[in-house]
Amino acid sequence: MAASLKKIDFIFFDAGGGHRSAANALKAVVEQQGRPWQVRLVNLQELLDPLDIFRKLTGLRLQDLYNQMLKRGWTLGSPLLLPAMHGVIRTFHKGQVKMLREFWAKDSPDLVVSLVPNFNRAMWEGLSAASPATPYVTILTDLADYPPHFWMERQKQYLICGTAKAVEQARALGHEAGRVMATSGMILRPAFYEAIEMDRAAERRKLGLEAERKTALVLFGGEGSNAMEAIARQGDRLGMPLQMIFVCGRNERLREKLERMPCAFPKYVEGFTQRIPYYMRVADFFIGKPGPGSISEALAMKLPVLVEKNAWTLVQERYNADWIEEQGVGVVVKSLRNCGEGLRALLQEGSFERYRAKAAAIENRAVFEIPEMLEKVMARGA
Repeated sequence: MAASLKKIDFIFFDAGGGHRSAANALKAVVEQQGRPWQVRLVNLQELLDPLDIFRKLTGLRLQDLYNQMLKRGWTLGSPLLLPAMHGVIRTFHKGQVKMLREFWAKDSPDLVVSLVPNFNRAMWEGLSAASPATPYVTILTDLADYPPHFWMERQKQYLICGTAKAVEQARALGHEAGRVMATSGMILRPAFYEAIEMDRAAERRKLGLEAERKTALVLFGGEGSNAMEAIARQGDRLGMPLQMIFVCGRNERLREKLERMPCAFPKYVEGFTQRIPYYMRVADFFIGKPGPGSISEALAMKLPVLVEKNAWTLVQERYNADWIEEQGVGVVVKSLRNCGEGLRALLQEGSFERYRAKAAAIENRAVFEIPEMLEKVMARGA
């Protein structure tokens, strides 16, 4: 029985957290569907650690540098930092290809699936040298590419894209139609699809909130953001009947400050939690940065979104804000530190209902669609 299992590698790293989350979600659905696959999760950072020049220069691995940048808000220079990072990656390209070739030569899989950007050229070349018959797939966990050399490369592989924009970019780069597959959105954890009956009024009261007030979920990933304090002050100044749930992630200092902060509106403050689907079910709308995971999760829960787009927004996430406006599912402001007018625009009577209806109309089933696409890729081959 075991000999008939297809061996598949899902490649991820921990820069930002969304890549590991997508790999785990996809693996869980593969198992739920009972597919005869042996899925191996491969952390690319650990695999390439001996070559990590970033750690040699700074003492931190590349993924740790990225996460520190997010935690401290050092994102203003991202358009300049990205080409510099690509330059370092190019410098060590041959060494990366050699390590990847040796890795796959020891245990050749039937399929390799990348859920990471920036290293797809090295991975494809390493796999092609070790096992030319093994197909290579890149699943974009961003709504669009940020060329050049971010997600897409000119090489004979497959691409799985979550938006029409990403499909258009792949075709413009020369990828043939049969190798570019479109899903209905981004990969989400299966928990976001569970049919759960909830008495929202009762759950809000459990959190010390009022049953009928419009409720915002304020979320900035696993490390939180000091912008959450400014958002609380903006909510105070508005004098509107709203309340907020703040999820601060691992930022205990921020959590304590928000808990102590006097607010004219009801609030609930949480630290790091796996219960994001629960808090989204309790909320009416989402406030945060335009990360592909967060906004896709919010829309899966039918929540309109309020996000920002400015010079500090990561370059690969700027299109996400444009997409929100194109889809009519929320409001984009220049800065969430001064989001009062954005809150008014979102919550205006009539407008909120339209945003909510647009959000509810989006049906993202990507995590359930992708396994069938991977099945077809294996049938077709490299």
